[in-house]
Amino acid sequence: QVQLVESGGGLVQAGGSLRLSCVASGRIFSINAMGWYRQAPGKQRELVATITSGGSTNYADTVKGRFTISIDNAKNVVYLQMNSLKPEDTAVYSCNARLRPSPSTWSYDYWGQGTQVTVSS
Repeated sequence: QVQLVESGGGLVQAGGSLRLSCVASGRIFSINAMGWYRQAPGKQRELVATITSGGSTNYADTVKGRFTISIDNAKNVVYLQMNSLKPEDTAVYSCNARLRPSPSTWSYDYWGQGTQVTVSS
């Protein structure tokens, strides 16, 4: 059993900052990558940022220069530092982990329950 638990969402004014955290726990042999996705009302889920266990990062063009993703491999935690927030960043942010539960299994995707981020204008 693998669990991803996010924290750090909330309400912030435009121009403000928030830091999201996601902890992966349970049966984990190795983590390939972790990331953040978001879904706004009426829209499809979209990638925000991903990071591999080796530290390689990928960002959506809409957040480049404003958001920073980082990972603590020892603690199985991924962070998303969000600066210069805009009303269009309002969404439910979900954590994803691609990991192997055991040495004898393939990698699978796991998801957290999501955390609401609301940016007021």
